[in-house]
Amino acid sequence: LLVSLESLGRHTIQMLHDVLDAFARMDIDEAVRIYREDKKVDQEYEGIVRQLMTYMMEDSRTIPSVLTALFCARSIERIGDRCQNICEFIFYYVKGQDFRHVGGDELDKLLAEKDSDK
Repeated sequence: LLVSLESLGRHTIQMLHDVLDAFARMDIDEAVRIYREDKKVDQEYEGIVRQLMTYMMEDSRTIPSVLTALFCARSIERIGDRCQNICEFIFYYVKGQDFRHVGGDELDKLLAEKDSDK
């Protein structure tokens, strides 16, 4: 479990470092890469949640410590979400398009348009 939390933390710290760099340079290509990277953080988080749920089901005495670990994992995952928000701002600032509430296919279309603008 600690290895999983550490991996999630390292991944998120790297995202934060990268997104702040992309923000400083207004680098839309890097912002799009980081935006997509958040899916991996979400998958890692979901894996940790499944693991923690298993611990709680196996031994109810672990519930207090598992809840603490769950809150830590959730907080780390939220940092990844904030990185994604910064990516959305970069995209809006550079392209003038708001894709915060755009779903899968439409988002892919916007990002493909960005790729074809090169």
